[in-house]
Amino acid sequence: MANEVMPIVAAVDDDFRVRQSIASLLESAGYAPVVFSCAEEFLASGALSAATCVITDVRMPGMDGIELQRRIRLDRPALPVIFMSAHYNTDTRQTAIDEGAVDFLYKPFDPTDLLKTIQSALSCGREK
Repeated sequence: MANEVMPIVAAVDDDFRVRQSIASLLESAGYAPVVFSCAEEFLASGALSAATCVITDVRMPGMDGIELQRRIRLDRPALPVIFMSAHYNTDTRQTAIDEGAVDFLYKPFDPTDLLKTIQSALSCGREK
């Protein structure tokens, strides 16, 4: 299906290796990855309007992932947001989920779990 449009998945993480790893995983799974080193870069890029899903780290310099999710909700309330963090914090996880996050994965996570979460989020989002 050469004409099929690949879903755009944005990944926001200040760790270069994490961004590259996620981009490679997403590309191999048939997604069109776009990666950003910080929330501000993502918001300034214009990718918010095209993304079908956003994966974000919680702790980043500048705007954190929770604030990014709040900004996303202002323009695209139904856009699936998936959090990832290397820091176990039940309060932060609960805040993210309460504010509409699809899931909250702790690093290091199984790549299969991330792909299943994205697939589930996109399937739910396509139902009208």
